[in-house]
Amino acid sequence: MSAATSLLEAEGIVPFQMDQHMSVLEGSIGILPARLMVADRDEFAARAILRDNGLDD
Repeated sequence: MSAATSLLEAEGIVPFQMDQHMSVLEGSIGILPARLMVADRDEFAARAILRDNGLDD
């Protein structure tokens, strides 16, 4: 999550982390994965940046 956030911010895209507190509450066993959201206008570029850096799962 932090790597993806850093990559996007370096390209001027402002990401928003969702569900990070829920992941902590459920014990970080992976039932509720955290999500990284971006504005609709940044989606294409964000996907390309993450894909180019091997973070497109």
